[in-house]
Amino acid sequence: MLPDAGLDLDGSDDLEFKRLTAEEVEVLRRKSRPVSAWSIVGLQVLAGLAVALLAWVFTGSQIVGWSAAYGALAVVLPAVVFVRGLVRQKRAPNAGSALGGFFVWEGVKIVLTVAMLFAAPRVVLSLNWLALLAGFVVTMKVYWVAMWLHSKHNKSIANIL
Repeated sequence: MLPDAGLDLDGSDDLEFKRLTAEEVEVLRRKSRPVSAWSIVGLQVLAGLAVALLAWVFTGSQIVGWSAAYGALAVVLPAVVFVRGLVRQKRAPNAGSALGGFFVWEGVKIVLTVAMLFAAPRVVLSLNWLALLAGFVVTMKVYWVAMWLHSKHNKSIANIL
């Protein structure tokens, strides 16, 4: 046995675990729903479109809008490839191969993102780098917003029990 086994973070040994009844488990399962990766990609598309449209409207420059849209696309397109790859490998024979597949698809996503950013000046003529960065960052932050919203939802479920 480890010296700190059974101790709380502050060193006390007053850990309490509440065993759930079958009814409480059923309520928990009904209330907590997993977040779909496709819904996060959909939110990224909406955020990217919004930032591109706002950039275009506020600056009055079409190229600023296209630059912001390309920045968002540099997040969304690799995310679509990543999610599609993970969905296709869902029937992995064991946890090790599933984890390996995750890392492979994450690597593909990173390489595709970097390639798109390197290609940006050739794809969008008169590229506005600041707008591209704004579209990229806003679209990337959708992951954090989704995690934050999901954690708030889970905390409200914990209060029910």
